[in-house]
Amino acid sequence: MWGVMNTLPVTELTTRAREIFRLVVEGYLTSGLPVGSKALAAESGVSLSPASIRSVLADLESLGLLAAPHTSAGRMPTELGLRLFVDGMMQVAEPTAEERAAIERRLARPGPIEQALEATTAILSDLSAAAGVVMVPSREPTLAQMSIVPLSPSTALAVLVGEDGQIENRLLHLPAGMPPAALEQATNFITARLAGRTLAEAVRAMRAEISSGQSALDEASRDLVERGLAIWSEDAARRPVLIVRGQAKLLDETALGDIERVRQLLDDLENKQSIAQLLESAREAESTRIFIGSENRLFALSGSSVIASPYRDREGRVVGVVGVIGPTRLNYARIVPMVDFTAQSLGKLIG
Repeated sequence: MWGVMNTLPVTELTTRAREIFRLVVEGYLTSGLPVGSKALAAESGVSLSPASIRSVLADLESLGLLAAPHTSAGRMPTELGLRLFVDGMMQVAEPTAEERAAIERRLARPGPIEQALEATTAILSDLSAAAGVVMVPSREPTLAQMSIVPLSPSTALAVLVGEDGQIENRLLHLPAGMPPAALEQATNFITARLAGRTLAEAVRAMRAEISSGQSALDEASRDLVERGLAIWSEDAARRPVLIVRGQAKLLDETALGDIERVRQLLDDLENKQSIAQLLESAREAESTRIFIGSENRLFALSGSSVIASPYRDREGRVVGVVGVIGPTRLNYARIVPMVDFTAQSLGKLIG
């Protein structure tokens, strides 16, 4: 089940009504436009007159599954109708070999994890023609050790090693005349307080010890520790919680007739904290979740949909969420497995 709300079972529709409903939804998801009875009558496999089709459309409208916009004689699915289609009728199409290769190729590029996350949002946006979103892993790595290696009289390399084996490096500028013994003392002090802690926990412990005067560090070593803490703290603060890419793709031809809705959606996408809260609700899901329109409070006004999937590390722990945000006429059958595949690929990369 992809859903988050209940609708009437699709089996309660007659075979004829189910087929007409499917054609309307698929036509709308393809074009973004209401589908009329004449277009339905021209479909192969539909052996009904336009008058009979109009009668079925009226029945579907009375059930709240279809709606007729004022400017058109055609019908389009309501949010309730889209939910029924997604939960009970949609046949998902696995990503093509080209799509899988494009996702894996973009994620295989060497570089820090932040670049892979940027690449994830970009490729999802490109493949879905909507906005791609990804939440950065929320758990901080537990640290094992840190070394400060001199490179020149004025620079050193701070090497931070996580218990999972992940290594990160940062350049430190050294004050003139820094004695080599200060580097060793600072390294020993930091490493002794890092083990089994996250960076934030270690920073708090070290700063408390230094400020209370309990530290046995000499002045040069204390200055070096403070410099290291400042760099790592700044780095952690700058690390994004959420990355959104591809907002411009939401301004397509069909959106121009509903520019106010698109403006509202773009405003919503600027509110990254709210999107992060929405994606957080997908963290506990076993697989991809779909939120349609007003099913989520954030996008109630813009009537937009979110397709989101948690991604896991090698131990199976959920470390983030990846997804697509766009109009309710997203190609769900194609995008759902694409998001799922991307989540799996990202999980393998993160380890």
